[in-house]
Amino acid sequence: MINIQVDENEVRKLYLEKIEEQIKKIDTELIFWDSAELKRRTGMSWGTIQKEFFFDPRFPKYKVGRDWRFPAEETKQFLINWLKEQPRN
Repeated sequence: MINIQVDENEVRKLYLEKIEEQIKKIDTELIFWDSAELKRRTGMSWGTIQKEFFFDPRFPKYKVGRDWRFPAEETKQFLINWLKEQPRN
């Protein structure tokens, strides 16, 4: 008879690491975001984005024709820094 023991914590750790790897792969697929992607990633409406940080000179944005484009990595870094600057109530 064969008895197999599985460390559930180790399995969970490996599972979460693989999920993280896949998320990073998906994130790197997008070089830039459009306004729909920016709204989806932040969970904010376009009006809120404009009110809160769109006009911040540090916010990376480029107008291409009629559309706005946002470099994905630069935008993520800006958003993290912006969030850290917000007052905590």
